[in-house]
Amino acid sequence: MVNEKLRMRKQLGLLEGVALILGIIFGSGVFISPKAVLEMTGSIWGSLTVWVACGVLSTFGALCYAELGTALVQSGGDYHYITEAYGQLPAFLYLWDAILIFVPTSNAIMALTFANNVLQPIFSGCFINPVCRKLIAASIICLFTFINSYDIKFTTRLQNLFTFTMLSAIVMVVGGGVVWLAEGNTQNFSHGWTGTTTSISDWSIAFFLGIFSYSGWNYLNFMVEELVDPYVNLSRAIYISLPLVTIVYVMANISYLAVLGRDMLSTEAIAVDFASKIAGWLSWIMPTLVAIATLGGLSVNIMTSSRMCFAGARNGHLPEILAHINIKCMSPVPSLIFLMLLSLLMLIPENLTSLITYCTVTESFFTTLCCFAVIWLRYKRPNLHRPIKVQLWMPVIFVITTASLLIIPVVSEPIAVISGSLITLLGLPVYYTLVKKTPKRIANLTPKLTRICQLFFLVAAEEEDD
Repeated sequence: MVNEKLRMRKQLGLLEGVALILGIIFGSGVFISPKAVLEMTGSIWGSLTVWVACGVLSTFGALCYAELGTALVQSGGDYHYITEAYGQLPAFLYLWDAILIFVPTSNAIMALTFANNVLQPIFSGCFINPVCRKLIAASIICLFTFINSYDIKFTTRLQNLFTFTMLSAIVMVVGGGVVWLAEGNTQNFSHGWTGTTTSISDWSIAFFLGIFSYSGWNYLNFMVEELVDPYVNLSRAIYISLPLVTIVYVMANISYLAVLGRDMLSTEAIAVDFASKIAGWLSWIMPTLVAIATLGGLSVNIMTSSRMCFAGARNGHLPEILAHINIKCMSPVPSLIFLMLLSLLMLIPENLTSLITYCTVTESFFTTLCCFAVIWLRYKRPNLHRPIKVQLWMPVIFVITTASLLIIPVVSEPIAVISGSLITLLGLPVYYTLVKKTPKRIANLTPKLTRICQLFFLVAAEEEDD
């Protein structure tokens, strides 16, 4: 350990990679989105069709990221791929949106969801002060930031536990549904196409919601430098995770629909109501399992997003101090704390709905841009070593489908889209005035602030390879 270079360690194996992907996907979608998809499609078989199609489409997207992740082996994920494919300005705009909106908003939402699932069983039927929820959410964000800063290996082991807990909750849902159907309760599927909407707009939104529920398959790419044997384990983690997620999502929705049917449209907590109908005692366990599942998603988001921030600072798009790592724990402590502070600020607003819409649309746009990078880099850098090379029809289908879906929010949520576009465009003057040509005053002040933070956080810049 004495001669170890000051670099982030390769501590993630195949199991940890699978746990990270499953943690972020299951932590956000399987307990929340089924109601909205059913509402948009209007029918039981229609909603199941969406879940299957979105699973296949997400697998195509994940395979595109497998090619990018093994050809461009650096931490930063989407940010790094956009830099390599399109240049510095588009990469900075992605980073601008991610740091200001995507990451802190996602962390705030998951932390508040955890607080709700913890408080509701305890204070059932009672008014819960929003400040109480926010204090619990703030505490959990701070706790997981500390854990990620202190010991990455412990964090990944904890994530394995979260993933096991999430799978336990999903097994309960799937198992309960199978038993329910085995007892002959198949009436909800006998006229499964009844009520199917004929609105292209509604179907498009349903697909959009489904794809959003599968989001997270690209998060392992943010930590590829810390992955043991990334050329092998990145692709294997994707090959294992995405088919498993698709099967689980479809089976879970079959269970929800078999037990609750169209009553799903009137429920506020699908998993809890499902458990109550299957077995009353499960209604006490399910909120706990859902809360733990949310913690898993929050932990992954905190861990992976800090690597994106770290990569941006290393590339000169963010303050230099954010590219430093702790000399003992080998973790990007300044980036973790910076994102923690932004996440705590996002707990202040009472309503995050507009930000959620903006996040969904803008993040999907950049994901589409990354998948198009597979096609563009084949032309721009044909001699680039590609350990994994997908068939070109996969990124073509993904890009055409997601680009078509992105048109819908422009019509249905124009204010959110326009506001999001303005936030993105605000990054232009920041880039040209502070990043591309840093003012002398800021350039002179930066080293002083960097030294202060180095002493306070015990951090230093990475050592280069020989």
